[in-house]
Amino acid sequence: LYVNVQPLSGAPANSAVYTALLQPGDTIMGLNLNDGGHLSHGTRINRSGKHYKGVPYFVDPETEQLDYDDIERRAIEAQPQIIVAGFSAYPMIVDWQRFREIADKVGAYLMADIAHISGLVAAGVHPSPIGIADVVTTTTHKSLCGPRGAMVMTHRKDLARKLDRAVFPGEQGGPHLNTIAALAVALRLANTEQFRELQRRIAQNAQRLAQKLAEHGLRIVGGGTENHLLLVDTKSVSHNGVHLSGDMAARILDTAGIVLNRNTIPGDKGAMNPTGLRLGTVWISQLGFGDAEVDKLAEAIALVMNNCTPFTYLGMKGKKQLRAKVDYASLQRARQMVRELRGQAEPKSLSMTLEVRGKAATAFLNNALTSDVTALADGQAQMTHLYSPGLDVDAALLRVSADTYRLRFLKPADAQQAHDWLAALSDGYVDFGDLHAKIPGPVAVTLLPVDWLEEAAGLAVTAVELIKQLGKEKKETEYNPFADSKPFFIGQENRPGGEALPEFGWEEPSDAPLKRTTLYETHVALGGHIVDFGGYEMPVRYKTSVMEEHLAVRAAAGLFDATHMGVFDASGPHVVEFLNVVTANETRSLKVGQSHYTHFLAPDGSVIDDLLVYRLAKERFLLVVNASNNDKDWAWLNGVNNGEVMIDGKRPYARIQRPVQLRDLRDRQWGDECRVDMPIQGPKSRDIILELCDDDALARRIKAMPWAGLTQGQLAGLDVIISRTGYTGERIAYELFVHPDKAPALWDALMQAGEPYGLKPAGLAARDSLRTEAGLPLYGHELAGDLGLNPADAGFGAYVKLWKPFFVGRDAFIAHEQERDRVVVRFRLKEKGVRRPDKGDPVLDGKGKVVGTVTSCSIDSEGYLLGQAWIPISLSKPETKIWIYQMGGGTRPLRVPETIKQGARMPIPAEATVLTRFPSRKKK
Repeated sequence: LYVNVQPLSGAPANSAVYTALLQPGDTIMGLNLNDGGHLSHGTRINRSGKHYKGVPYFVDPETEQLDYDDIERRAIEAQPQIIVAGFSAYPMIVDWQRFREIADKVGAYLMADIAHISGLVAAGVHPSPIGIADVVTTTTHKSLCGPRGAMVMTHRKDLARKLDRAVFPGEQGGPHLNTIAALAVALRLANTEQFRELQRRIAQNAQRLAQKLAEHGLRIVGGGTENHLLLVDTKSVSHNGVHLSGDMAARILDTAGIVLNRNTIPGDKGAMNPTGLRLGTVWISQLGFGDAEVDKLAEAIALVMNNCTPFTYLGMKGKKQLRAKVDYASLQRARQMVRELRGQAEPKSLSMTLEVRGKAATAFLNNALTSDVTALADGQAQMTHLYSPGLDVDAALLRVSADTYRLRFLKPADAQQAHDWLAALSDGYVDFGDLHAKIPGPVAVTLLPVDWLEEAAGLAVTAVELIKQLGKEKKETEYNPFADSKPFFIGQENRPGGEALPEFGWEEPSDAPLKRTTLYETHVALGGHIVDFGGYEMPVRYKTSVMEEHLAVRAAAGLFDATHMGVFDASGPHVVEFLNVVTANETRSLKVGQSHYTHFLAPDGSVIDDLLVYRLAKERFLLVVNASNNDKDWAWLNGVNNGEVMIDGKRPYARIQRPVQLRDLRDRQWGDECRVDMPIQGPKSRDIILELCDDDALARRIKAMPWAGLTQGQLAGLDVIISRTGYTGERIAYELFVHPDKAPALWDALMQAGEPYGLKPAGLAARDSLRTEAGLPLYGHELAGDLGLNPADAGFGAYVKLWKPFFVGRDAFIAHEQERDRVVVRFRLKEKGVRRPDKGDPVLDGKGKVVGTVTSCSIDSEGYLLGQAWIPISLSKPETKIWIYQMGGGTRPLRVPETIKQGARMPIPAEATVLTRFPSRKKK
């Protein structure tokens, strides 16, 4: 036997074999990755699949075991140069001789990769491929119980030299002599009866674990195991049609102290969404586990998994993201069982004080405790209260700094329970009464070993006085630990209500005079066709056609007037908390210089408006809202900020605790800080902006700016906030926020600089056709309006972050989502030159049944009519055929002849095709 012990690990060992025996482009045949194969066996994402042609074989979908006849059929068809018999996650005995027969039949080398089972092979627990396979590779750190290294073995003298040369110098440099020495020790141990007994115990423990998990209701892939590993199908656990994912199961078990890994199993579509768990019994067998310990481990695993509740979040492009929460009592019981298996005592501390540290400490504690934590300054303390399973207790909270708090209890047992609960909340996997919710984190929660009152006496004077009141009758005005009107805290259902705030009401003013932007005269001079839009006189198009303006944006650039849109700013030390309440997206995730799209929702879940939020500084944000909703949005924000309107239908007394400063930046009272919006959109827009930039540092920032980024500087000598955002679907697109009085000068400078690039002014009609083509929503059409559509209806549910424990309209949004069976889609009419469908026109299925309604329609870049419609989800798959009657939004009736005879004309709906929700785009 010829053995090379130099490979650094399994993948390099396999690569060396391919280098020795194959030529680039040769075919490697290995088990499909999702069925238990390994990356280095010819997968496309690995070097083995990039330099060579990988062809997979599969397990039988019914038995989930190797079907050797099917492997033979596939080998004859593929004619591989090498067949790899080796697996990353296959729990059954391998028939090496059958693989040899298949390889001989097609003239292929046979390589056995026994990385996972080499210890079992060495002990005779699993049949050996030595002398059967041309080459055998193995790692040495799995069931062989040695160092992290690998070996390449062959009984063929004619291959030995090739293999040695492929390892060095072909694959790597000098050997790791320390690893080789450790391997020598491991191999000597492997030749002992003690090692052979360990391997027998490993296999027995695996079989026992599989049996017990199955008894607890968890499906074992392949029906069991014959080696050291087993696979559990996490789809065994489901809730409301949502199954537990392998990723969530592995993460949650990790918090219980049970470490294993997610893994694909037969039937999975890819490694990104596995539905299996891979468990090996080598380490627990080395710890001396027998039947009793394995039974308890199986019980702990099943206890956690069976008490997980899977659910989903809406991801980008409508994809659902699998998540799960676990019952806290079950998690704690499993942790206790793990401690017993490890021989560890129940944690008991004499400390009565917790320390909570982390950037999210303030927000974390404000959600976990009943008091208004945001009211504290450094060195201040307050009474608070903690609700958790089995705990309902007062405490004193001291703020050391914005990132560090100390929480004092009267009893060490309470402190220990609080520690466990808060740490579990920080992990984010325990169910605290709302599956979707997760409080901000993570934070570090520790029990202090010494009395922090003595250690930090200078900071804790107030806390000392508060603690003295614990256990005594407290004066509500001075020591009340409850801020019951906070928008959210865990345990709020245990508290009494308060006086309900009035619902927000808004009526649009009638016969309001039309307004003009500072660009009105500019539009008139350019020949703009002026119409009423959002209460302003605005250009719908210019002397050119709508199609010319549309194509200019797609090919070069278009300049738009959006100075009629509302521009607010919100600032102050509690501005993030405020915006997180009034908007549905996650404000905390925004860094300075970033922006995102979001929505104002009412308590009933209806859409007040959609908007963009820009983070200008740590405590300052810019909010850009629709012109038609400007006054309503302003009234809503101020009503919430002042605690004057209801924000939660279930807790109508809830209100903002810490107001912020709100400013309407179109109001001239703010002087030089006033801002209006001027978008320039299209592939040449960056070049045009750079023509007006004399500052090299600003130019570099503009060139490097990612999508949704922003910066500030001077263009054409004017102070401008520059964001890479837009409403056209173009990725090279900018919005320029300038003082309203300076807007005409900036417009003229851009038009002059942009003339060589093909820049054109673009009106409202082109903006509408561009945003419709891109699948973007318009308030009153794909959002709100007669249909009452919400962000998920419009295909933008991913911008509603349900992990936030509270934002206005959250409960109603969740309730709507549970019942929603419709969605907005893009469609395109089959023929050109037909009447344009209007908002409100009926959509029909193939049987002539009215199933939906058109929400928008305009011309696309190819001259077809492209629109959006609200239809059943079952019809939303791209390429689905639908039909539309063009009825002018209900103003034109269908003309059906009184008698049907030869020559009569029956109304025929226009045929259309459902498109992808959003057009595909290249990253720019």
